[in-house]
Amino acid sequence: MSELINLDIPGIKAHQQNRHPLLFIDKIVDTKPGKEANSVKCFSYNEWFFPAHFEDEPSVPGFILVESMAQTFLMTFLTIEEHKGKVAVGREINNVKLKKMIIPGDTLKIKALLHSFRRGIAKGSVEGFVDGTLACQAEFIVCLPDVLSGLKPKTKLS
Repeated sequence: MSELINLDIPGIKAHQQNRHPLLFIDKIVDTKPGKEANSVKCFSYNEWFFPAHFEDEPSVPGFILVESMAQTFLMTFLTIEEHKGKVAVGREINNVKLKKMIIPGDTLKIKALLHSFRRGIAKGSVEGFVDGTLACQAEFIVCLPDVLSGLKPKTKLS
């Protein structure tokens, strides 16, 4: 049975390449490397996007919700020691659903499941909840370019 991992911001930064102002998860909790990742994002009015989206009725933009889910999904396989800190590249985002408006003061709890991880290609699904209610969901395919480049056939020199 694999050990559960919990990470703060420095720990997250050691495992993935996202940095402020584009790091959209606050902590990783009870994560099983190679299987699932769980994160928490606490949205305060001090977030840089709230005054512009929208001043009279602030809400979290959809692209930030998708990126928060993607960053959590990355942690399903970047917490595997041999992949720690590697560059990951998104390939597909499917079946995105933004079901609930998220506003300042809300806490988004995200659960990502890794369905397969072969030859540097990860596939999985993610759901985000606010107060136990499903707020957003998506499916992702992400690759690790350095793993893929190691699988290329060797070319013959003439």
